[in-house]
Order: sequence, then structure tokens, then C-alpha cells
Amino acid sequence: MKTRIPSWRQAALLLSLSATAPAFAQGAVPTLADTVVTASRAPTRVDSLVSDVTVIERTDIEKMAGQTLTEVLVRAAGVQMATNGGRGKSGNIFIRGTESRHTILLIDGVRYGSATAGTPVWSSLPLDAIERIEVLKGPGSSLYGSDGVGGVVQIFTRKGREGFHPSAFVTLGSESFSQAGAGLAGGHAGVNYSLDVSSLNDRGFSATNPTVPFGNFNADRDPLRQRSLNGSIGVALARDWKLDLGLLYSEGTSHYDDGPGRDTRDDFRSQVARAGINGKVREGWKAQLQVAQSLDDSRSIVASFLPSRFRTTQDQFLWQNDIDTPLGVVLAGLERLEQKVDGTTAYAVRQRSINSAFVGLNGEAGPHSWQLNLRNDRNSQFGNSSTGFAGYGHRLTPTLRVHVSHGTSFVAPSFNQLYFPGFGTPTLQPEEGRNTDVGLSWSQAGHTLKLVAFDNKIRGFIPSGPLPANVPRARIEGWTLGYEGGIGKLLLRASWEAMDPRNELTGRQLARRSKVQGMLGADYAVGAWKFGGTLLHVGKRFDDSANAFALKAYTTLDLHADHELAKDWTVQAQLRNVTDEAYETVRGYNQPGRGVFVTLRWAPR
Repeated sequence: MKTRIPSWRQAALLLSLSATAPAFAQGAVPTLADTVVTASRAPTRVDSLVSDVTVIERTDIEKMAGQTLTEVLVRAAGVQMATNGGRGKSGNIFIRGTESRHTILLIDGVRYGSATAGTPVWSSLPLDAIERIEVLKGPGSSLYGSDGVGGVVQIFTRKGREGFHPSAFVTLGSESFSQAGAGLAGGHAGVNYSLDVSSLNDRGFSATNPTVPFGNFNADRDPLRQRSLNGSIGVALARDWKLDLGLLYSEGTSHYDDGPGRDTRDDFRSQVARAGINGKVREGWKAQLQVAQSLDDSRSIVASFLPSRFRTTQDQFLWQNDIDTPLGVVLAGLERLEQKVDGTTAYAVRQRSINSAFVGLNGEAGPHSWQLNLRNDRNSQFGNSSTGFAGYGHRLTPTLRVHVSHGTSFVAPSFNQLYFPGFGTPTLQPEEGRNTDVGLSWSQAGHTLKLVAFDNKIRGFIPSGPLPANVPRARIEGWTLGYEGGIGKLLLRASWEAMDPRNELTGRQLARRSKVQGMLGADYAVGAWKFGGTLLHVGKRFDDSANAFALKAYTTLDLHADHELAKDWTVQAQLRNVTDEAYETVRGYNQPGRGVFVTLRWAPR
């Protein structure tokens, strides 16, 4: 029997009622000075967006010390995940129920991931190098090209700033977890710089249990060792121009199970390097040029089999112009992406290139705001793909705003889907998506309530299964309802997502996606102390596209506390999975149980 999700109209009614309910305190709508860039490729005020965007700040990340990037995204941005065990193991992020390969991951504007798997690589990125994360939910292909069916995650690394700011931290936790890092950031006379290094060791737990398919269970611990470096230099040049250089580097070894007595080691290396120049061509016209390269290198060493290696190199070139006009900011630019794969697998094709041109318009006037984008990508394998986006927002009252948007997207098949021996299908065609959003938000006196209904239709969908193939269509429709606000020193946040992700050919639920997910968080400050917690609920899912193996619903509770010991010293404690909930996001793979993490931070002010 088909499960019905709650009607988005019911959520809209709740939001409409809240718009007429008494406020907790009287006052005008606060001016939101925060801006985001991922939703339009240009700085845009949060309160004029026509897209659904979540921002995760550095303070939010520090509260989750000892957790992984995927866990941070799930708890702070309301997306879903599936991971093969604990820290350092492969994992996937599902934005609005789309596939893991339907998300673009950018690091300071540079595309990063595996072209063989066709997915972002989350497990090798160090949390301590991240300053801010923006999560765009909805189509991103008209801005960034292939893969943006579900959305875009952009990570901004830590940068230099005026003055001299050293810092250091050490974290100790359950399962012999330890991490230490140090850094400095500074700036003077038009030059800013930053450098952060860290080392992580985790004894871990067994990634698998006896229910794992293919007999891969091995009852040993699967540890992780990781070392990382993040650095940047910015130099102010003449006439409002600036040179920017950056490097994020991470390497390590992660162990995982490959059968009784077989301890497989995955030596990984990740690198994102960029060099760019940006500035003012003339009054009202800004331009940027950037050349960058990202590297994902993974080498598996198996006790009783030959080792395997997968390496993706992506060279990227960008020229972008932002021009002020009476109708708003006009965006225009060119991009080139060169993908190369290498390793022990004999791919029939090992490289491809994509040449892209894009234009856009982003503006506002009075209660109105609008965004238009158009992009063409010429893929050396698949030819031309054109995508577009149109969105409009209108402030109905000082506290109530509505927005509507429609966008198209596409995904070029990965090298594994096309050419992996015994698996790939060279005749695969790109997937094409069409998404419509309707949103309603209410803001007053520090409280914000937002409802977004979405409908995403994907033609030529490639489901997970024994052999990749295009099927007529998948469809994901649903809604999200979120709240942020505070009462005195108590800050609250909550979200609920309800959707129906299905393969329209079979009518079955898409693998490892839940129809419901909810989050409730709270923080309270008193004196030198801060306390808080996050409650996460994920509904039942199926591990496979045939819906034969169910994964039970689960609820976890995380608690944290911060105490300012002295002017420059802070101690943080986190109790993860308080109830020691046993759950799986992939059949046969364990997730972390109850754990304690304590962090000591030094940051002179």
C-alpha cells in the first residue's frame, strides 16, 4: 500500500495562521545583512533570495566537534545521508531525495569529487578547515553545469583577516579519538594570509555487521588517520584588484572490512588548489579570472587481493563578469572543465572536457525580487545541454513574503556508469530534471518561519541497480517547513521534510531515501556557559531500488556545552547519540553509538 506524505497545504495553513498570530515581541522586521553567493554566483541578500538556501556558520561547526561533514550537513541543513560505517568511510548526501550524484560540491568555487563514481567525496574533507557552508536546495545546473539536479553545497575555507590571530585546539573522544590543530590568520598593508594544519586519529569501530551483503563482515576495528593543511594568501593590487591563492590538502588512511580476516586499507589524497584575480574593470563592472585544479586519489590495499586505484583530476578555468544595471546585476561568463580519470581500471575513455557559457540577472525593487539564469554546456561526449532558471519573489506584507521558481538541470553519466568493465553501459544518456518551487516565509521580531513546496521530475533517470540504465522518469515531490528564532537567551531551530521520492516506472521508493525527516535544536546561554542539543528523526527507508530490504526509522539526540575558561580559552563538550541508538543508513554498515568528545580551544582576542 502506498504511504501518503502529509499535505504541503496543511503546512501552508500552519504558516498562514502564524502570520496572523501575536508575535513574541513587537518590532519591525530585522534587516538581514547576511549575503550568500551560491544561489546566484553573486552576493545576494538572504531576504531577497528566490531559492531555498541554508547557511552553516563556523560556530555551528564547532558545536559538532568529533562528527563528520555528512553528519554536520544532515543536522544543520536538513539533508539526508547514507554512509558505509563510521568516520572516513564513503558516504552520500541526498538533497530533497535526489541521487548522491545529483549534488555539486564546490570548495571556494572549485568543483571537487570523483568523476569515476560521479559523486562528491565528503569523507576526506577536514571540518577544522571550514569557515562557512552554503547549501542550495533546488536545481543548480543553470549556474554550475552538470550534476545540479538536487542542489549545490559550497564550502568556504578559512581565510586571513586584518591583524594577527593565532589559534589552536585539541579534541579527545570515545573510541580513542584524538585531533589537534593549530593555525594563524592575519593581514597588513593589503596582504592577508592564513595557514591551518591538523592531525586526526580515530581507533573507530567495526564498519560492518553480519547482515552486510557479499560476506564482507570482519569483526575488527576500522580506524582512520588523517592529516590536513589549508592555506591562503590575498594581495591587494593597484586599482581595486586583488590576487587570491589557496590550497586545501588532505591525506590519510582509512580501514574497512572486506570479508573475514581481510582488513582493507584505503590510502586517500585530496587537493584543491586555486589562483585567481578579481577587481573592478570600471564603475559598476567587476570581473574575476580563476584557474584551479582538484584531485581525488584513492588507493585500496586488500590483504588477499591485488590493490586498486582510482584517481580523478579536474582542471577548471573561469572568467566571470558582474555588471550593475538598472534591472539588477547582470552575470556573464565562460568556464572550461577538463576531467581526467586514471588508475588500475581499464576505462575505454579516460577524459572529457566541458566548455560552458552562462548569463544571468539578479535584482530587486521595492517588494519585488527576481532572478534569471541561462547556461549552455558543450560536453565532448554528449554535445550541448542548455539549462535555465527563473524565479520571482514578492513581499506581500512587512512580515510575509512569497517566492516561486522553475529550473531545469542535467547530469552526464559517470565514467563508472559508462565504462566500468562488466558494469558500464556506453549508450547511457544524460538525466534531465525539471523542478518547480513555491515558497512562503514569515519573519517578525527575530522569528522566521519558512515553507517550501517542490516538485522535481527527472527524465532518463538512472536508478541504482545491477546495471545502469535510463528509465523514463523519477519524480520527487514534497515540502519542507523550517523555523528559526529565540526567546530571550533561548535560541530555537526546527525543520520538517516530507516527500515522496519514487521511480515512476516501478512506483517504488528511491533507495536509502526517507519520506520524512525532522530536526529540533536549541541553544541557551547563561554567563560563561552555553548549552544546547539537537534531536534528529529519520523515517523508514529501503536499502535497495526493489524495496526488498527495509531500514528502520531512527531518532538520535546530541547534546553540547561550552564554557569560557578565560578570555582566550574555551572548553567544549559533546555527548553524541545520548540514547545509544543502533541504526543503519546502509544495510549491514554500523553507525556511531554513544560517544563523548571534549575540545580545548585557544584563540587570543
